Amino acid sequence: MTHREILKPLDTQVDKGLECFPPTLAELRAELRAQVRASALMTAIALSERVTIEAVGAWWKRIRTGKISLLQLPVGCASAHVNSSMLGAAAHFGTTAAELTISEAAYHLSLLYTSLLPTEWRSRHGIHYTPPALANRLLDQAEAAGLDWSTATVLDPAAGAGAFLISVVQRLLPTLKQCTPSIAAQNIATRVRGYEQDRFAAWLGQIFLEAAMLPILGPNGRRPREMITVRDSLTVDAAVASCDLVIGNPPFGRLQLPVAQRTRFARSLYGHANLYGVFMDLAVQLAKEGGLVSFLTPSSFLAGEYFKNLRAVLWSDAPPVSIDFVSMRKGVFEDVLQETVLATYRKSGKRRSAQVFIIHPEPGREVIPESAGELTLPHQSNEPWILPRHAGEAALSRRLRAMPGRLADWGYKVSTGPLVWNRFKDQIVGQPGKGAIPLIWAECVTSDGRFVFRSERRNHKPYFRVLAGNEWMVVRSSCVLLQRTTAKEQARRLIAAEMPGTFLEEHGSVTVENHLNMLLPIKPRPAVSPALLAAFLNSSATDRAFRCLSGSVAVSAYELENLPLPAASELRRAIGPRMSASAVERAATALYSEAGT
Repeated sequence: MTHREILKPLDTQVDKGLECFPPTLAELRAELRAQVRASALMTAIALSERVTIEAVGAWWKRIRTGKISLLQLPVGCASAHVNSSMLGAAAHFGTTAAELTISEAAYHLSLLYTSLLPTEWRSRHGIHYTPPALANRLLDQAEAAGLDWSTATVLDPAAGAGAFLISVVQRLLPTLKQCTPSIAAQNIATRVRGYEQDRFAAWLGQIFLEAAMLPILGPNGRRPREMITVRDSLTVDAAVASCDLVIGNPPFGRLQLPVAQRTRFARSLYGHANLYGVFMDLAVQLAKEGGLVSFLTPSSFLAGEYFKNLRAVLWSDAPPVSIDFVSMRKGVFEDVLQETVLATYRKSGKRRSAQVFIIHPEPGREVIPESAGELTLPHQSNEPWILPRHAGEAALSRRLRAMPGRLADWGYKVSTGPLVWNRFKDQIVGQPGKGAIPLIWAECVTSDGRFVFRSERRNHKPYFRVLAGNEWMVVRSSCVLLQRTTAKEQARRLIAAEMPGTFLEEHGSVTVENHLNMLLPIKPRPAVSPALLAAFLNSSATDRAFRCLSGSVAVSAYELENLPLPAASELRRAIGPRMSASAVERAATALYSEAGT
């Protein structure tokens, strides 16, 4: 088996961590994990660093030319004790990586480090490094948007181990062929910068950048000046950091911002702050006028309510030029199940149509984008962005953007089921009795669109005993129920059922658990009946329409209220005199097609 074949499983099964490593490294993983479970958090981090240091050292010995020695370690990084067998496995990993290209080797070595970190530490700090194919694709976007590599200044404010900057250096080198090696090295070190809070990741990134520059460093043995600095990017002064390209894969997750930072980024915040959204605002601030921001992020900002102010910032200050959807959620980043987009924005650019592509990254292969049409930004700055998620949906997304109707026009509002069951466990009972009302769980909405009163799952019981002060959780009107959590891999994202008026007449009132949305009539006689609304939402055509809007696994009230709909009169006319599931399906298909215009 070749060295490349040994490392290939890392790409193809990255979500499985180190289970797919060669035998020696699988043993290393088992030993490390055992020590992690028995060690304090900081000891486990030190072990991860020590093993990676050994692998990087072995790799460097194989690839270096001239007199460049391995960059000095950050203070304290070599302190962990690791037994000889683990060090041997790490060294074997490093020599194997030396058979790969610089960018591939850098990815595998940095992935070794992150795979060995404690899971809770990785999650807390959003440590998920970018595969080379995606880094190159994002740079392709920037290049297509007009970036000039011969003069560009580039900053990655969440540099990690330098995945994007390695590819940047590789694109700068051909533009400097006429320069002497020392001048070329100085030029690159002046124009390429990264900020990273993890000192060890910054050390790795600097080494990988030096490896990419070995062709111009080898002859004189001079190390370039530091290109990745250990610092908090959110404190960088935008006035002194204006760049042609701000690029990166920022960490994500909720955070509490200090008062000064919350004030600085207030324009893009709504409710709680998500780290990647803050970094997107930061990137716009750090780019020069006419410069580019190219970021790899979750897709949730495209439609989520918490990101509506961020969308407004992008709409006004940095409209998109190009957007790629990654076709799969699993296997792109280790331990992450997340829909991902790669997008490039132009600061102070005109709001033109942005090109939309679908990409299907495969290990060891160049990403080939598949055109999926265009995105036209909405008239209101903070509205969701409606765009195709698959090739062939360009016409559908155009039709959706032209539809003015919304649920409110049909006579409905959306509320989340009020009962958070684990806060009221003592009031959830198995039998009806005084003060007990039916409890409607998500399982009461069947996959084929029926309402069935049941409580069959673990810890579920069918009734809720209402106490004084619980009146706000009581539902007394008929409504349409819709499951709140579905994934893009499911056959349908929208799973709805009418809660019949007869059920309420029998029981008087119910409570609804918060894994369901309630689509409640605004007035006694809405323009569309609950039965017709449920059937319409359950149609394949409406499901496809919703996917062009939704950016997360949550089917949120905000997204449902912003789902484009035909006029109620058009729907009734398209269905005809007799409503049936097939008639509603045909009507929805016709109304969501461009022929419906």
